[in-house]
Amino acid sequence: MDDCIIIGAGPAGLTAAIYLARFHLSIRLFDCGSSRAALIPCTHNHAGYPEGIRGTDLLARMLAQAETYGAVREGARVDAIEVDDDGFTVRLGDRRARARSILLATGVVNNRPAMPDAVHDAALEAGLFRYCPICDGYEVTDKRVGVIGTGDHGMREALFLRGYTKDVTLIAPDGGHELDPKCEAALDDAGIVRVGGPCGNYAIEGDQLALDTVEGRMSFDSVYPALGSVIRSELAVAAGARATAEGCLEVDDHQRTSIPGLFAAGDVVKGLDQISHAMGEAGVAATTIRNMLSEQRPIRR
Repeated sequence: MDDCIIIGAGPAGLTAAIYLARFHLSIRLFDCGSSRAALIPCTHNHAGYPEGIRGTDLLARMLAQAETYGAVREGARVDAIEVDDDGFTVRLGDRRARARSILLATGVVNNRPAMPDAVHDAALEAGLFRYCPICDGYEVTDKRVGVIGTGDHGMREALFLRGYTKDVTLIAPDGGHELDPKCEAALDDAGIVRVGGPCGNYAIEGDQLALDTVEGRMSFDSVYPALGSVIRSELAVAAGARATAEGCLEVDDHQRTSIPGLFAAGDVVKGLDQISHAMGEAGVAATTIRNMLSEQRPIRR
């Protein structure tokens, strides 16, 4: 039986792997290769990289660091977590793995508008399509920006981006906007243009991303989807862990879920969806796991 199984090898999972391996604990790291950090073409928001760094390069560096201390990433999808008196069993197809503790670092999946994968990937690489205004809003300073969304979430994203540029357009994804008078007033006060839906037929035209709207074809220097995300907490929820209505796992200040021995860190937990935040939570979780295991059986060389 291992000391800990980490599920997910994004920034949170890899940080935890580094900590736990350096605590001389036996760990397994299972990952299905879908960290959204890998989608980042270049982040300038991560401390220590003044020239920026690609998401894939950051993940590779973190994995290499974890491997230095004996951690091994295994490409596998976990199907279920089972809780018993002695710890946990995770199911991976026909296989089973046992551990005294579990750290869930499975993150979220962004909802995106319907567009061909080739267009999406090329636009993302070129900075024409972006997911995180906190991460890269600086890069759209004084540019023409479109936000796909509506309601309170769409309004908030558009208003946030208004701090970087005065040229912001909020486009409804499907039909008319679903905005209450308070939202409309806030958008009007900020000078944000509203365009109804549906929208679609995305294509890179010149150095902009273009799309069809009810008011005709429009082009933007960058487009942000404000369509929410899917929280990948189903493994923990199925095992009995508490989650918010949105699906975010509820944890205490030490990243403990409602199931003793089951921890969670990163975007799967309610909080700021940022790499730095995920890494901090992972450090807290890993240290708490180490101390919990030492209380059960002293860790000594």
